[in-house]
Amino acid sequence: MNHDNQKNHLKAYGIIYFSLEAGLKSKWLLNYDGGAFLIENNKIVENECKIRGVSYQVISDAKSQLILQEIASPSSNQEAVTLEKAPKIAVYSPKDKMPWDDAVTMVLTYAEIPFDVIYDKEVLEDKLLLYEWLHLHHEDFTGQYGRFYGAFRTAPWYIEGKQRAEKQAAALGFSKVSQEKLAVAKKIRDYVIGGGFMFAMCSATDSFDIALSAEGVDIAEAMFDGDASEPNYQSKINYNKTFAFTNFQLIRNPTTYEFSSIDMTRKRRIPKTSDYFSLIEFSAKWDPVPTMLTQNHTILVKGFMGQTTSFDRNTVKSNVLVLGENKTNREARYIHGTKGKGMFTFYGGHDPEDYTHRVGDPKTELDLHPTSPGYRLILNNVLFPAAKKKKQKT
Repeated sequence: MNHDNQKNHLKAYGIIYFSLEAGLKSKWLLNYDGGAFLIENNKIVENECKIRGVSYQVISDAKSQLILQEIASPSSNQEAVTLEKAPKIAVYSPKDKMPWDDAVTMVLTYAEIPFDVIYDKEVLEDKLLLYEWLHLHHEDFTGQYGRFYGAFRTAPWYIEGKQRAEKQAAALGFSKVSQEKLAVAKKIRDYVIGGGFMFAMCSATDSFDIALSAEGVDIAEAMFDGDASEPNYQSKINYNKTFAFTNFQLIRNPTTYEFSSIDMTRKRRIPKTSDYFSLIEFSAKWDPVPTMLTQNHTILVKGFMGQTTSFDRNTVKSNVLVLGENKTNREARYIHGTKGKGMFTFYGGHDPEDYTHRVGDPKTELDLHPTSPGYRLILNNVLFPAAKKKKQKT
């Protein structure tokens, strides 16, 4: 899985998922050869590698033991993690969205990793309990329709989307979309606390935390929910209810394409040619989870924009791990934390291979980016729930 010898990093994850579904023994070799995988030899897997264009090597049992001995050495920052079971995956997304509307659904489809699409009705009916891993599509959990009002309030897609959301909220027994979205956010919160793995990108990251922090507080203006927001609502925000962010200031102007001070998009002064973020190195033996999440064939990853591009370090809670950062701009791009028995990862930006993705832009063709480091970070998250949990020392 290093830069030189793997032709398709993204489809390689699909091979591992395929192998786990087939009941084959697999190990993730953290920090070894770009985060390589060791799979029990099987002709079916070999054929799948050939069909999907994934580079592989067949090695002897003796060589595999030597590799594992090398990794086990106390002097090496490496670890062999057993992968036990292919996680059952859900993508929280409107049913009418196309796969290219979202980087995660796009890369799952490209890597041939199966997933189910669920939305508000299924979440409120506790269908999340059927899944080990959940991705949040680029949703606005605050009920402000993505803050697209300023630029797109007369666009047919905006008007139709607002009407559809209001109709759905009413059908589910809510008088406002913001109330319905909060109920969904709380169900997702409980799913994570109970042991689920949640991954979110772009506006689903900060809008999720903002919705939780504003429980019982009306922060939406009349054009969003039919009545004015509460006076002095900023003073009523409860940061104790959030997953990742604290001490943020909400943006009051409803025509501003921004939720709060969490996002760095409007504060950035980085030219595209030098917009990269670096991955943090962790101890593979002592911190296997963040090490899994940062496996890559490069430590420098190209930056990319989104409604929520990156996170102001001043708003990231002290107990949340920063996995990837742009130090020159003091921004976190990729963060991870625990909540109850579960875990969450937030990844800033919309599409790792489309720098300024805008409404109506053509889809990204992943056949042109089979070794994308930015997309590989998404697939690290898909796979890490499969890892065998180590017993904690007491």
